Amino acid sequence: MNQIDRSFSTTSDKPASSGKPVRFAFVQSLWHRDIVDQAREGFKAEIARRGLAASAVDYFEVPGAFELPLHAKVLAETGLYAGIVCAGFVVDGGIYRHDFVADAVISGFMRVQLDTGVPVFSVVLTPHHFHEHEEHRAYFTRHFVIKGGEAAHACLETAAALAKVRAIVPA
Repeated sequence: MNQIDRSFSTTSDKPASSGKPVRFAFVQSLWHRDIVDQAREGFKAEIARRGLAASAVDYFEVPGAFELPLHAKVLAETGLYAGIVCAGFVVDGGIYRHDFVADAVISGFMRVQLDTGVPVFSVVLTPHHFHEHEEHRAYFTRHFVIKGGEAAHACLETAAALAKVRAIVPA
């Protein structure tokens, strides 16, 4: 069984092996903000539950999901972040544009993390049949909270695993 060193995931002022404090970024789009905000709330709740100081996370906003990958890339290139979580909502407007946007966004995240070595996590949901009525709004509001918490968990676990690998693999 693999053992993951989680020593840095419990406080922001514990330095990583590089000697710098471990930081994370959370970037969200403003389209359907009232729903997407819930991903941030779920993320914040999970990092607090795991003992990470709130000050270890920087929050950013962009107009829509399409802008998320570039923002993630610029943040990753700073070298300040052990992981970046991006949240957005790409809905079906009836003209299939959402398929292209969703594909570009997710492909962009993969490219950013492979190019920079900084993991990028997606809380970008792409329902095919979202309707502006209370049932769908309530469902996705709840679902974004769950997905935000899952992203925090994945982000912290992946950053810890990568820190362990980087500590034993020569640069």
